[in-house]
Amino acid sequence: MEQSVVSVDVVALRFWGADAGVTIGVAPRELEPFTGEMALPGVLLGRGERLAGAARRAVHAKLGVPEAAIGAVGQLVTFDEPNRDPRGPTLSIAMWAVVGPHEGPAEWVSFDAVPQLAFDHNRIVDAAQGLLARLLWKDISFTRALTGDEFPATRAVELSTALQGARPDPANLNRTLAAIPGLERTTERRRVKATGRPAAVWAFTAGE
Repeated sequence: MEQSVVSVDVVALRFWGADAGVTIGVAPRELEPFTGEMALPGVLLGRGERLAGAARRAVHAKLGVPEAAIGAVGQLVTFDEPNRDPRGPTLSIAMWAVVGPHEGPAEWVSFDAVPQLAFDHNRIVDAAQGLLARLLWKDISFTRALTGDEFPATRAVELSTALQGARPDPANLNRTLAAIPGLERTTERRRVKATGRPAAVWAFTAGE
């Protein structure tokens, strides 16, 4: 039986201060197959390499993100379709990574504006959005990497809307935030937009 190789394909997320929603990084492939076509950053898993290390390597090499700007990384799901790669059987382990502000050549697109991608990367993106929506507000490392140590409630609304596909009910969102260990509502209120009302600010306590 022909043995499969393992690839690590990454849904790299950005949610910077000026971003209205979450976007994911894509870039044109430099090698065959699918040369020039847009794709998620991906690499073959090296011998003895850990998944998180491979994910960081992919984001750095394929999206041009400095290593220092790559924050939290985690595993999503495995894709085992034998014909997903024309070069032969390839097992794909999909990962997520959150990247911080930097200068780079990658293209960042929202989940509802993802172009046609190489391999089965559109399928990976579709599956990832639902999985990431379930991680939000539950996985602290994932959530905190996106929100930062503190954030106004309006950013929480934008983040929920981008990943969950619908604007959350404010009362339900407030209850969700209040139930997160290590997250507290501060007495500060912050105006995010010139025309908006000041919003409550939430902050993670140190060490959580």
